Amino acid sequence: MTIRALVWNEFFHEQHNDVVKEIYPDGIHAAIAGFLGREDGIEASTATLPEPEHGLSKARLDETDVLLWWGHKMHGDVEDAIVDRVAGRVHQGMGLIVLHSGHFSKPFKRLMGTPCSLRWREAGERERLWAVNRSHPIVQGVGPSIELPNAEMYGEPFLVPEPMETVFISWFEGGEVFRSGLTYQRGAGRIFYFRPGHETYPIYHNPEIQRVIVNAVRWAYNPVPAWTDVSAAPNVPVDKAPEKIEQKGGSLHKPGEQGYR
Repeated sequence: MTIRALVWNEFFHEQHNDVVKEIYPDGIHAAIAGFLGREDGIEASTATLPEPEHGLSKARLDETDVLLWWGHKMHGDVEDAIVDRVAGRVHQGMGLIVLHSGHFSKPFKRLMGTPCSLRWREAGERERLWAVNRSHPIVQGVGPSIELPNAEMYGEPFLVPEPMETVFISWFEGGEVFRSGLTYQRGAGRIFYFRPGHETYPIYHNPEIQRVIVNAVRWAYNPVPAWTDVSAAPNVPVDKAPEKIEQKGGSLHKPGEQGYR
């Protein structure tokens, strides 16, 4: 079994900010794909915003098992047709890992159906991520908590739907707390939101953060074939009903005709 992971990055700050460029000279996507690719059973590749179709063609997504998404400044530049494509693949069974400021990305907001807003502060303060459930597959290989010496603060309230599971809760030096690791399911696809990763700090070089992301990719992987007609919404004619029935009353549609969308 090989999990095909695709790391997507808007790839802006690494080219325009000297601090970020020094930490991630080849881009955040390359750093993440690098440690994923060293894992047995994971094949990692990358895609970026400037590429045609943002590197997310239908063919590319169809062969992706888990998509990792990192964005910050350029959320609005992501084409809506690509957002539809990504959300559709999640419903079909592709896993999605949304990292840090990806909480405001179009795909995550589409799949959550909420503003996904929060409080924030960029002060390089200390963060402690507490593992809420030590038996969860995503936290295996890390301790009871992960200590980051410098981080951007994200604080509650976090306007997302109630998750299936809260995996991590963060405490920040300034006093705020935040639900930093949340799981969801949309259709056949698993989603994990993981907060750490502000680009001016070397967070994705941290071995424990890397372990969480590796675990999340394995957790989000769906080994069964894609549920390609999950959103087809077919009209089932009377003569195709599981039990024999008769037409009663009028109808807007002819038998088998597609519904309104």
